[in-house]
Amino acid sequence: MDSNITISSNILQIQGFNISPEFTYPLFFLILFFYFSLLCSNIGVLVLIITERSLHQPMYMLFCNLSVNDLIGNTVLLPRLMTDIISTERFITYNQCVAQAFYSHTFGSASHMILIIMAVDRYVAICHPLRYSSIMTIRTVVGLSVSAWGASIVLVSVLIGLTVRLSRCRSLIQNAYCDNASLFKLSCEDVSVNNIYGLFFTVLLFSSSMGSIAVTYFRIALVCRVKKSKELNNRALQTCASHLVLYLIMLWSGFLTIILHRFPNYPDLRKIAYILFHVVPANVNPIIYGMHTRSLRDIIVQRLSRKVTPS
Repeated sequence: MDSNITISSNILQIQGFNISPEFTYPLFFLILFFYFSLLCSNIGVLVLIITERSLHQPMYMLFCNLSVNDLIGNTVLLPRLMTDIISTERFITYNQCVAQAFYSHTFGSASHMILIIMAVDRYVAICHPLRYSSIMTIRTVVGLSVSAWGASIVLVSVLIGLTVRLSRCRSLIQNAYCDNASLFKLSCEDVSVNNIYGLFFTVLLFSSSMGSIAVTYFRIALVCRVKKSKELNNRALQTCASHLVLYLIMLWSGFLTIILHRFPNYPDLRKIAYILFHVVPANVNPIIYGMHTRSLRDIIVQRLSRKVTPS
């Protein structure tokens, strides 16, 4: 298309998945199942932490950030995706597409930031247990949470802002959802600035999270090795194993999405990878954290036993 042509229409078309008719509704109900399961698990954890006073601790308050992020990120993506799967005409307004891209990228960025501050909490709890209550106060927890969300929103706002400034010469989103790359590909202008900032954004986010997690866990492992305390090792294993598993799942699903963006010959695989990046961590977060965190696990078991045991 001629680069001098500018489209002023506010309506975009989403390419979506090329699905055979016989697989349309099975895929729809599969995604619906995952969506309701993540809703139930994350809302259930939030309600449990809010209503159980013994869980009003920094670790669980920080974990609430992760559940809220999972709920927002998947609610922005999955209902729209399910609608597009069963719809023959997949249209979306430009403003709705920008909003979906903003919340989707904020979800990914905030996931890294939240896991960083959760690692800091675990470091203080294990390496400085006597000072834990004086360091990890309510004010500190709120400050860390606001910093994580604030940094994510600022970084993503610049990312999307650089794309919104571009004129459009195309109206087809070559994806199953709206993201920043799909949006700036609608333009025929020079997008070098977008690519440079996108690379800076990705490198900063991943290097910060990987570096922070590596340093934190190295210090924790060093303290456990020096003190040679069985009780300390057990506490570190119980509280850090779940956090590390969550981070590795999120990290590798994120890496897979970024890598597949560089291979345009596999568009459907890239779309599936991005959806899994949203769905898989959001479903496994409450399960893994519940199984590996003794206090949360014990309270869940107690409440379930009360419901099962007849009065």
